[in-house]
Amino acid sequence: MVKVGQYNTLKVLRAVDFGVFLDDGNEGILLPKRFVPPGIKPGDELTVFVYHDSEDRIIATTQKPFGVVGDIVPLKVVSVTNQGAFLDWGLMKDIFVPRTKQLMQMRVGGIYIVKIYIDEQTGRVAATEKIESFLSNDTLTVKEKDLVDLIVYRRTDIGYVVIINGLHTGVLHFSDIYRDIHVGLRMKGYIKTIREENKIDVALGEPGYARVGGEAGKVLSLLEANGGFLPYHDKSDPDDIYSFFSMSKKTFKMAVGTLFRQRLINIKEHGIELVKPS
Repeated sequence: MVKVGQYNTLKVLRAVDFGVFLDDGNEGILLPKRFVPPGIKPGDELTVFVYHDSEDRIIATTQKPFGVVGDIVPLKVVSVTNQGAFLDWGLMKDIFVPRTKQLMQMRVGGIYIVKIYIDEQTGRVAATEKIESFLSNDTLTVKEKDLVDLIVYRRTDIGYVVIINGLHTGVLHFSDIYRDIHVGLRMKGYIKTIREENKIDVALGEPGYARVGGEAGKVLSLLEANGGFLPYHDKSDPDDIYSFFSMSKKTFKMAVGTLFRQRLINIKEHGIELVKPS
């Protein structure tokens, strides 16, 4: 059975001037010509995303949406009506958030965290901003040091609440942030600590770096946030180092030395390079 709002692998039934029809067990689902890969012929299989077009017909596409049914994702509002808001989710047709599924009235250009679901009345893919009921720490699917996907959810007095793997919530403390953070940002991180009542603290990067704290940890986090390389070394201008790291050149050199001795970085002629944990 074809699943709307999900990826499906379907066999090509027949080709027409305006595309190909894919086998759904009935008359077929259209994959428009502009999305048909070159050389495709009847009998071939294609992995496509299936959803309803603007005329309420089930249609296929090889475009990749920013999320599928069940996902929690940050999406940008492109238009607003009296009935709700339309968000860009990477397809030709925008996804709809009814007014009843919004926490406050959405605004054009705003980025909102929503859950993608199938509307029971229409069978169409839709989205809701009311996601709290889908998040729970009662039964955890993660443990300390696990690598996880994070979405920045909201700012608090101690840091940012983040959504973990689309299932749980945790806190990224200000003391563990060494890069620009904003609501809706998607990042990789790990479970730093699980405290009483399943409260979770997370950190950015990978768990192999958890033992590194202080200024060395700050350098490491900045390396992680900048693709694993930074163009700073023992001959860099002290003002440049202070501007980027908010530390003196002496402190920077001590931090680099600590990381090098722990075999977490390589020192290159033009900068420092992250060594990924094996």
